[in-house]
Amino acid sequence: MKTMIKTKRTGWAFGAALLLVGFVLGLAAQGGGGADVPGLSVSAAYAAPANELRSYADVADAAMGGVVNISTDKVVEMPDWHPMLQDPTLRRFFGEPEGGEGNERIERSLGSGVIVSDDGYILTSNHVIEKASKIRVLLGGNREYEAEIVGQDDLTDVALIKIEPDEPLPFVSIGDSRSLRIGDQVMAIGNPFGVGQTATIGIVSALGRSIGLMQYEDFIQTDAAINPGNSGGALVNMQGELVGINTAILSRSGGSQGIGFAIPSHMAERIMGMLIADGRVKRAWLGVVTGEVDQTMADALGMERPRGVLMTVINPETPAEQAGMKEGDVILSVDGKDVNSISALRNTISLAGVGTEVDLRILRDGKERGLKVTLGEMPEDLTTVGAREEDEDSAGGLEGVTVRALTERVRRQLDVDDGLEGVVVTNVERTSNAWHRGLRQGDVVLEVARERVRSLDDYRRLIEKDKERPVLLKIQRGDQTPLIAIPR
Repeated sequence: MKTMIKTKRTGWAFGAALLLVGFVLGLAAQGGGGADVPGLSVSAAYAAPANELRSYADVADAAMGGVVNISTDKVVEMPDWHPMLQDPTLRRFFGEPEGGEGNERIERSLGSGVIVSDDGYILTSNHVIEKASKIRVLLGGNREYEAEIVGQDDLTDVALIKIEPDEPLPFVSIGDSRSLRIGDQVMAIGNPFGVGQTATIGIVSALGRSIGLMQYEDFIQTDAAINPGNSGGALVNMQGELVGINTAILSRSGGSQGIGFAIPSHMAERIMGMLIADGRVKRAWLGVVTGEVDQTMADALGMERPRGVLMTVINPETPAEQAGMKEGDVILSVDGKDVNSISALRNTISLAGVGTEVDLRILRDGKERGLKVTLGEMPEDLTTVGAREEDEDSAGGLEGVTVRALTERVRRQLDVDDGLEGVVVTNVERTSNAWHRGLRQGDVVLEVARERVRSLDDYRRLIEKDKERPVLLKIQRGDQTPLIAIPR
């Protein structure tokens, strides 16, 4: 059986691949999956008596009727044929698909979806139906419907489609994924490898995972077997409630190795509501540039331990500026919920709702205080939103390193002497040469290649001066001024 799966390599030492698990090519929709479930949503608890061997049949019965097979047709651009293969017979022999015209072919793929209302709304993964010219949904009893796209959000990999059924459909009730705990049992339901509807059982292995596959991530990690074709299918709890949309796996082989990821239901439900209302996702925002608080930055800010998210830039005319936020503030919590990573803050703010007032707990000058911010709508083109010129960050020519001018505000936050000249390091990517050579957030670059740095312009000019040699930096870190040589 020929399979195709989208792959994104990670930088992890063991070289595993992150895979979107949506596509099985060259297959017609099979089977229809699952027995018909009379009535609509079933979400009663199925608790087994203590010390008894339990069956998961009731959970499967409650949810499988609402999980469907999705097949799509996509027009794919093909490379030009070699001049020797202009003969139609040779072209068919060397693999031109039936029905191909010119440099286009029809690609057929298979995935899964979850009915979430009796009138035919279906949640799935965006990559399952992305660029599809036709979408077919196969229900139990071999009932087939053509679906229309309600909306798509590639930043979370969530899509919503709609069919027009002749009668009310069985559906899966949406549960609260925020109530999940590590170790809870879950069931994954989908159509792996096109063999038909299948259920696998496992546990929640981790929560709040960010793996670099999407811009907005808050994945549930599970060891329930997820394979190609499972994408868009359901991850349900032991009450038969939807807690996640299966979307990716970590695998060396392309098959399940016990590390699967699902979009949490609270995120998918929020996205669904926006797609129904507006056909697109309206994300809320603060209007800031953020940085991680590592141990070095925590020490520089006088914090006992790393926590929260650092505000490195407050863009002008944004909700953050209007609320009185200042650069160097550390956001500790949003509406009473702790945030300790950039991804957690981004997800919390973006889905809070445009126009919503949120309560922030921030750390400023070593003291905690509350701040209320009314969130605005994130502009579609973020390139039009810039920092003030005098406070501008610069990536310069040193890969993975971002610096900024030593303004009076930055000096106060870092407790830097007024007479010190240089630029401050605001971010160092952990995969960069600079990180491995010891450069860290909060370091002040005093010299580049033995020449003094007095401004961002000096820094940029000196970094670009001699690209054939490693960059020699003299930095200020606390009371020390070490030299660091960084390969290009």
